[in-house]
Amino acid sequence: MSSEQTQTKWAQFIPLVTVFFFWGFVAASNDILIPVFKKAFDLSQAESQLVSLAFYIAYTVGALIYNGISVLMGQDIVNKLGYKNSLALGLVISAAGTLLFYPAANLASFPLMLSGLFIVALGFSLQQTVANPLAIALGPIKTGSQRLTLAGGINNFGTTIGPLIVSFAIFGSAANASSDISIESVKVPYLILGVAFIAVAIFLKLSSLPDRPALVEAKTEEVGAKGSALKYPQLVLGMIAIFVYVGVEVSTASNLPAYMEKDLGFALHDIAPYISLYWASMMIGRWTGAVEAFTDNVQTQKVLRFVAPYLAFGIFLAVNAIADHDLAPFYVYGLIILVLIIADMASKGNPARMLLIFSGIGILALLIGMFTTGMVSVYAITSVGLFCSTLWPCIFTLAVSGLGKHTSQGSSFLIMMIMGGGIISWLQGAVSEVTGIQYSYIVGILCFAYLAFYAWRVSGILRSQGINFDQKISGGH
Repeated sequence: MSSEQTQTKWAQFIPLVTVFFFWGFVAASNDILIPVFKKAFDLSQAESQLVSLAFYIAYTVGALIYNGISVLMGQDIVNKLGYKNSLALGLVISAAGTLLFYPAANLASFPLMLSGLFIVALGFSLQQTVANPLAIALGPIKTGSQRLTLAGGINNFGTTIGPLIVSFAIFGSAANASSDISIESVKVPYLILGVAFIAVAIFLKLSSLPDRPALVEAKTEEVGAKGSALKYPQLVLGMIAIFVYVGVEVSTASNLPAYMEKDLGFALHDIAPYISLYWASMMIGRWTGAVEAFTDNVQTQKVLRFVAPYLAFGIFLAVNAIADHDLAPFYVYGLIILVLIIADMASKGNPARMLLIFSGIGILALLIGMFTTGMVSVYAITSVGLFCSTLWPCIFTLAVSGLGKHTSQGSSFLIMMIMGGGIISWLQGAVSEVTGIQYSYIVGILCFAYLAFYAWRVSGILRSQGINFDQKISGGH
């Protein structure tokens, strides 16, 4: 690819990652809304997880609507509307959802709040169905997950600042934070978010993004001769993997505030920096995994593998310093980041190997979180964000490999399974009412166990189809 072509691809990629930022901003902000709604509406832990359930189940409903309309039309709806139009439509739907926060706040209505979040995520469902394969399409298929990881790094910049901004909107500055909760304080930031959705929809329409990109290469098309995406075992098993992956990612964070408040005695307004750290950990991991997207020089890559994660960690520290939070408790986390770097190097760019290694470390982190106390348990649980960081692109790349012309359909099936974020969060909340919140993280351990199984199983499936990621392909990035 010439330098001019490369510049064109980057010019197309930059406006695309804007929507990735929004997904992260809103999803992580839910973790602040959960304890706020729990206190304001006097909810149980399981009931408070309805926030996650309403948000993530919308992805499944959206995917079902997408597939239903495609069947009725006799044509893939994204192929009919075009990729830019589909992205813009998804943003407009999300903007409509933010409008509900105004009457919901005025009426102090929990069901109306959930409805607003549901519609926002409904728009995200269409956006994700389009954006993930589009990110893969903007370059060679073999480096597609590098671009997904890079986009995920932008997503996690949103997840890092989202909790801090929403916390500030609700509680005020850290120095002046109050335990008093005003539900009405959530409506202004979400209305502003709605305006931003509309602005980006217009921006994307005017951008150079391709409207109908070539999603697959010739070799993949030859493999993709089956009649339906569901006939590919890597996709079917990958759908379950996405379900449990999003489940453990979301439930780990969404149950953390209740653990810190109830078991460790943290004030509600002091929890936001730790939620921010969890999602910043995702950013740290994804920046580490995306270094090969910037250079082919092996020596430079080795240097960047150490520079990128600590640069991302520095951004976390900077935004928390601006928010006037005490940074002293977070410096020790820099040592935990070394574990991530070593694990990333051990994966050698193979997505299945990375999925296996990171799932194993995720199990270890949750075991430490369950059987230790105090800040050690908090750091252990928070570090799950590091080891979830690159699992989405690993699973997505493995699941759609070899689908050929069914890639778009396969993508919609994978997006459908994002509902795991809500269902598993609710499940862990229900388990916590029996075991206590700390021991409820056994749910996350079971999720990681399946991901380790998928990593082992899918390797054999893809090798039987002539797809090998060991040929210096950084699929895990």
